[in-house]
Amino acid sequence: MSYWENAHWESDPGSGVPKRDRRGGQYERFVPDKLAGLPLAFDATISQTIAAAERAVAELAHPEADVLASVSRFLLRSEAIASSRIEGVAPSPQQVALAELSGEENVRGVSEHAQLVANNMTIVRQATTRLVEVERVNVDDVVELHRALLPNLTRHHGLRTVQNWIGGSDWHPIGADFVPPAPERVPDLMADLVDFLNGAAYSPLVQAALVHAQFETIHPFTDGNGRVGRALIHTVLARRGLTPTAVLPVSLVLATLRGQYVDGLTSYRHRDQPGSAAAQVGIRGWLEFFVDSAAVAAAESTSLVEQIQRLRGEWRERVAQVRAYRGVRQNPRADSAIARLLDTLPEAPVLTASSVGRILDVSFPAANAALEELHEAEVLDTRKIERNTTAYLATEILDLVTMTERRLASTRFDTRESPPNRPVPARPQRTEER
Repeated sequence: MSYWENAHWESDPGSGVPKRDRRGGQYERFVPDKLAGLPLAFDATISQTIAAAERAVAELAHPEADVLASVSRFLLRSEAIASSRIEGVAPSPQQVALAELSGEENVRGVSEHAQLVANNMTIVRQATTRLVEVERVNVDDVVELHRALLPNLTRHHGLRTVQNWIGGSDWHPIGADFVPPAPERVPDLMADLVDFLNGAAYSPLVQAALVHAQFETIHPFTDGNGRVGRALIHTVLARRGLTPTAVLPVSLVLATLRGQYVDGLTSYRHRDQPGSAAAQVGIRGWLEFFVDSAAVAAAESTSLVEQIQRLRGEWRERVAQVRAYRGVRQNPRADSAIARLLDTLPEAPVLTASSVGRILDVSFPAANAALEELHEAEVLDTRKIERNTTAYLATEILDLVTMTERRLASTRFDTRESPPNRPVPARPQRTEER
């Protein structure tokens, strides 16, 4: 059974720690139950809640929701921001999209912060994708994921061999908010965690919730545990087929509801016999919070998909009006550059004629003509990025992403009722909050 074990912290006079901060004494560290074979029972109420949340998440894989896979990377910029260790900075989707474009072309005015975030977005996607695609995840895969997310912090690479803690003093664990298991327990607990991750004992959302809570409880690294723990949520959901393409922005909800998140993890860290009524209550407290958070993330994602689909319809009407004025066929052929470009915009909201040529495999004149027609139809805005190069921006797509991110940062998920409680991009000037 899980329990708190007593340990003694010995202050080292030769450690270089200021005398006022040196302290020795007793503290407690948590030893969790293993996940493999963990007995869980759900009553009808929570079972139905889990099923409803999973149906909502599964709907995000519907063919009509394909746009979410295209824009979800922008919703998870916070992971890239954390991975870049840029505190309190939230570059807008437009800034990050321009930074992504600068990887292929020269773009003036891209901030260092936006470039760092764009680079780390790529790292986060690639590192998580590797865990999804391997046949069986092992501990080394998780260690490599951690290394990828903290590439320059080599002193933190590898499973920890020292005691760590959360909250309290920087120099000792006495009085800390939470003390994870002793370092010698970490390898065995991590082996158990990946065994559970590779199985399917419970539904995908329950499995993701348990993997995340157990990982954060083990706290196997000296830094970067939050980033890896959030990435493992996406890993489980994708491996189980619940989110095969899009990324569910549940980590943004967890970040917004920070107090409830900590309360849920505290509930998970019970000290009762596995399978007992008390243990079930403790774990259920965490599961209910996590499943509710996933449902919120799914609802906001669904709303974003619906808004983008409506916007696509408006774009087609604008294009038809311009073409009718010109006296040409109102609806462009499905295989034409302009029709294909309209489908591409959510995935690539900042383009140049050169990038369109690469994406659609068309000539520069054809790409430029399609972009100019969409600009004339007020689908795309323009911005000069080099002396002889113009970027075309699907600003309305980027604005929808910004507004979704702002709502996800509101504790009521409505910025009219509660303002964002963490750094987010400013509200676009031509949109209204909700």
